[in-house]
Amino acid sequence: MTVTAPAAGGPDQAEPQPAPVARRWFARLVPPAAAALSGVLLYVSFPPRTLWWLALPAFAVFGWVLRGRGWKAGLGLGYLFGLGFLLPLLVWTGVEVGPGPWLALVVIEALFVALVGAGVTAVAKLPAWPVWAAAVWIAAEAARARVPFSGFPWGKIAFGQADGVFLPLAAVGGTPVLGFAVVLAGFGLYDVVRLALETRRTRAVHRGAAVAALLSVAVPVLGAFAARPLVSDDAEAGTATVAVVQGNVPRAGLDFNSQRRAVLDYHARETERLAADVEAGEVPRPDFVLWPENSSDIDPFTNTDAYAVIDRAAKAIGVPISVGGVVERDGRLLNEQILWDPVKGPTDTYDKRQIQPFGEYLPLRPLIGAINSEWTSMVAQDFSRGSEPGVFTMGGAEVGLVTCYEAAFDWAVRSEVVDGAQMISVPSNNATFGRSEMTYQQLAMSRVRAVEHSRTVTVPVTSGVSAIIMPDGTITGRTGMFVPDTLVQEVPLRSSQTPATQMGILPEVLLVLVAAGGLGWAVTAGVRRKRAGGA
Repeated sequence: MTVTAPAAGGPDQAEPQPAPVARRWFARLVPPAAAALSGVLLYVSFPPRTLWWLALPAFAVFGWVLRGRGWKAGLGLGYLFGLGFLLPLLVWTGVEVGPGPWLALVVIEALFVALVGAGVTAVAKLPAWPVWAAAVWIAAEAARARVPFSGFPWGKIAFGQADGVFLPLAAVGGTPVLGFAVVLAGFGLYDVVRLALETRRTRAVHRGAAVAALLSVAVPVLGAFAARPLVSDDAEAGTATVAVVQGNVPRAGLDFNSQRRAVLDYHARETERLAADVEAGEVPRPDFVLWPENSSDIDPFTNTDAYAVIDRAAKAIGVPISVGGVVERDGRLLNEQILWDPVKGPTDTYDKRQIQPFGEYLPLRPLIGAINSEWTSMVAQDFSRGSEPGVFTMGGAEVGLVTCYEAAFDWAVRSEVVDGAQMISVPSNNATFGRSEMTYQQLAMSRVRAVEHSRTVTVPVTSGVSAIIMPDGTITGRTGMFVPDTLVQEVPLRSSQTPATQMGILPEVLLVLVAAGGLGWAVTAGVRRKRAGGA
């Protein structure tokens, strides 16, 4: 019997094949996993944590994932980065209404980040690509702040930098310049590491690319330090002693509105307690008092009991109060701040201009009602928008009003300063969102706004966290959550305008044009390469 030896390449030699297959699957899974995890890393850089610097490695990993890939891959990887970032960041939107609205919001907002991913893959082939890539990110933020339904700027990179070294750049060009610097430094960080590893491997030094990469990191940092003189707490227009009242609510959640009279009584009671402390000499008499949004959801213009409660509190403290009310006037429902004088009663009003979709009005009401009738019952009547800035003259100070959700919008805050505000108040109501991170994210926005416009910012909130913020972004007084409390402090009043205030939307427009220029250049270069290859 003849025994035949196994042929070369037979079954015995085929056994090692699974190793390359495993490597290929590993290579396929790493980029999407890295994209999603770097998005999570960006979320961790946001308040209430003070890990602002994590935004840099988050964008460095994002740059590594995208560079060298096609635009279709960029779309998918960008979407995963957006989900990793926005899913945990916006989880508070579903605290009381369930996961449906939260997931729908994230699915839509992450589309803007997907477009960033596609854009970065295009501009990554250009010289000094981190500059173009960072501009693409800011262009997407600009779009997200405007559409759909008047926009949703929550999650701007600038809002995660209230504790960071880049913060003074807010005074230079607002949130677009601050965000651009952070994203540029992150992409630049990746490019520095990439070029260092490439130089070590090939022993070839690409000096122009290396200088551009180093400048991408160095210029934002040096620019932030150079901008620090723009941040000042000097009292240019004197000072004012302000009282921020947090009355608390009977319970958290959407049904706190069913206790409207209790919420009003709590704020009146806390103000009367403050008046007793002033009479006893325990605290200085404030020049004015600030109540939060929704502190009187009972219309005091039509309800005599509510009018009497507020008027009694104003007379007790003896100074003007800004009251957050819900009023109906000429058939319109308004979220209104009411200036209440202890002698004259209500003398001025400010109607919230940037109202919240699905919270204060319901877009696409017939369609939403067909999907879930409970959602339409939650917003039974749409609020109307105000049309004019709100600056109250209180105790000799000009106080600009920015109601809650409006603090996320650049134009809404700037308009008050341009209209003469010497300080800003952001009356809010966060009771709907319980003890979630929402209140800390919003507080960080107010800190950025303080530096952006060099103004003291007060944040009176129904249930906390209420705070007093200096023009340099430092919190000098804050309350706990779901406790009645009052903050009384002398604060500086300022009249000068920062470059960010003076330029307004211009820095954002310029960065959008840079992004458009980079994308145009990249597309044109790609067409030329294809033509050359065909020839």
